[in-house]
Amino acid sequence: MRTTNLFKRLSIGGAALWLTIFAVLPFVLIAGTSFLTRDEGTFVSLRFSLQGYAGIADPVFVEVLRQSLYLASGATLLCLVVGYPFAYTLARWRGRGKAVLLLLVIIPFWTNSLLRTYALVFLLKGKGLVSAVLVWFGIVDQPVSLLYTELAVFIGLVYTLLPFMILPLYASLEKLDNSLLEAARDLGANRLQTFMRVTVPLTMPGIIAGSMMVFLPALGMFYIPDLLGGGKHVIAGNFIKDQFLTARDWPVGSAASVVLTLLMACLLLAYHASSRRVHRHGAQGFDGGKA
Repeated sequence: MRTTNLFKRLSIGGAALWLTIFAVLPFVLIAGTSFLTRDEGTFVSLRFSLQGYAGIADPVFVEVLRQSLYLASGATLLCLVVGYPFAYTLARWRGRGKAVLLLLVIIPFWTNSLLRTYALVFLLKGKGLVSAVLVWFGIVDQPVSLLYTELAVFIGLVYTLLPFMILPLYASLEKLDNSLLEAARDLGANRLQTFMRVTVPLTMPGIIAGSMMVFLPALGMFYIPDLLGGGKHVIAGNFIKDQFLTARDWPVGSAASVVLTLLMACLLLAYHASSRRVHRHGAQGFDGGKA
């Protein structure tokens, strides 16, 4: 018993120490830097200033943020539209192929996303596979390049982040109580009504979790717009990278990072509130059924 308690303490303590050093402390440093003054020689000087937050109030950053939210929202919506039917099918699959389908979702995690993005470059360029298929089926008369377009950026974001949407959805759908679906059908609900009034609300935590895991990385994956968009479609990640590496304006880059982190915190709170609401309604429904 003592050995088990010691193992738990060491495990929890090690994880807490790791997160403190590599997650909490860097964020504290970034947040602190956002309130300092830019210095040409040492990047920042230890003088309190709000110039970092004034910098992100510039119309240039506002436009970058608007475009970032547009691209990230579009990628999140497309991942949800594509991922939900796949996750639903995977959760309801009872054949031998279920393990294979799940493996296909996990395989992309075994490969670096930057390498997979370079692979998309060869697929989307003028003489790539996509162009050849379009010419073969007669959709276009001559090779066409999808590279360096907004569509290419969408394809890259969805291709990279789709597994992050499918897995939380699959986890929620796998835990869905089939008796609730049967009860809805017994009460006269058709398939669409059952899906909209039972399945979707009960899997809302998975929808929010998946959307959060797609939306937030989509704001920061600067290499996808660089490689597939040709730098013409800048997102918040590109802005932050340029502030640190090109403009050398660390307070502005830090302030932008803090804003994105606060956005992530808001989505985490939404996910927590949704989970509590679903569990509370589920418990009420169970008590009502017993009564």
